[in-house]
Amino acid sequence: MDRIRFERLLAARASRRRLLAAGTTAGLLAAISLPGGPTRVLRQATPGAAAEGGMVARPRFGADPFALGVASGDPLPESVVLWTRLAPDPLNGGGMNGQGAVEVAYEVAENEGFGRVVLRGTAMAEPALAHSVHVDATGLRPGREYFYRFVAGGEISRVGRTKTAPAMGADLEHLRFAFASCAHWEHGYFTAYRHLAREDLDLVLFLGDYIYEYSAGTGYEPDTGAVRTFPDSETMTLEAYRNRHALYKTDPDLQAAHAAFPWVTTWDDHEVENNYAGGASELEDPEAVFLERRTAAYQAYYEHLPLRPESMPLGPDLRLYRRLAYGNLATFNMLDTRQYRTDQPCGDGVQARCAAAQDPDATLTGPNQERWLLQGLDASEARWNVIGQQVMMAELTIPREGEEQYNLDQWDAYPAARNRILGHVMSREIPNTVVLTGDIHSTWIADLKADFEDPASAT
Repeated sequence: MDRIRFERLLAARASRRRLLAAGTTAGLLAAISLPGGPTRVLRQATPGAAAEGGMVARPRFGADPFALGVASGDPLPESVVLWTRLAPDPLNGGGMNGQGAVEVAYEVAENEGFGRVVLRGTAMAEPALAHSVHVDATGLRPGREYFYRFVAGGEISRVGRTKTAPAMGADLEHLRFAFASCAHWEHGYFTAYRHLAREDLDLVLFLGDYIYEYSAGTGYEPDTGAVRTFPDSETMTLEAYRNRHALYKTDPDLQAAHAAFPWVTTWDDHEVENNYAGGASELEDPEAVFLERRTAAYQAYYEHLPLRPESMPLGPDLRLYRRLAYGNLATFNMLDTRQYRTDQPCGDGVQARCAAAQDPDATLTGPNQERWLLQGLDASEARWNVIGQQVMMAELTIPREGEEQYNLDQWDAYPAARNRILGHVMSREIPNTVVLTGDIHSTWIADLKADFEDPASAT
């Protein structure tokens, strides 16, 4: 569908919205007749979804409202999440200068020119969520390439490409995916994302540290020199986290990588604060104070990534661990090793491991997530069982000061929890279990051993 027809559709829908708003506070029902098919219900807003007073704000942008790009994520066989955020002034808090709710239209098509549109609808960009939009585009076909775009106030976003997952149990011969982590704005340009966008991939996994929370020129010693700089203060508030995410999203290479493929994301520590553990702050802030910061960070994370609406945070809590299947070839178990971890039993630096590390109650995943992981591995019929997570699981000994030391923010500080998971994999003979890891700023390939003290033990 061309731009003129799409804008006429928006104008007609706006007139209908005003009529409904004047006569009822029930949800807005948008139904579109698709070419060659029956009318399909695309969106039904719940009561209270519109702005205060039942009216939707007339958008006044003054600049490109889609300056932060578009993205898709969490592909299922019949649906995928579509994301954008209205932000004509992206580095200024909410980015919309106090405007109210704005209706955003979207289209999904089978071709990049939008000659074969399969889905149209509207979503509400609310100021409470920084005018972000998370559309669960349903009714799609498994294993298909689709193109999507958004419209607001007559402005049209760039076109994004996405792809649904294959049908459940589908017999697949191959799958192409990439993973990324640890994008430090100050330390380099995002040329890796530029090359990523040129690949031919089915999906991208992001394994943590999507942003860094530091103030300008801090966080690493010695500083290698910034090629572009952060603001002068560390992120602590919702406005600051929004600005930091928006700063990242202004990068054209990151935008291109998001627009090219669906992403499946999880976080590590720097989305909130370096080396935090559950409600424990590295800076030893009181837990109540730190959870206020975590609340702000989690909300900004949700606002800027293509997560399903059911992942919307509730205060300092956000359910992020989840499982995605790619036919009978691969199952991806995406973990969250920050929100539920107990405080590092021996501290979070590089030092000798203390006796408390052997505490079986010390955990990175929390008991519920660990149980969920093991049950999922038991039930999997996939050829490859992939665990996407944040910190190095293989043991890494660092000879220093005449003794063996370890990075105690990694699994090395939680050996009992690690042994439970690896022992379960071995005892149940779960095939082809592969752990993918972010965090360490270098590339490693390692065997996961039954006994890391004995290199000859089972892998």
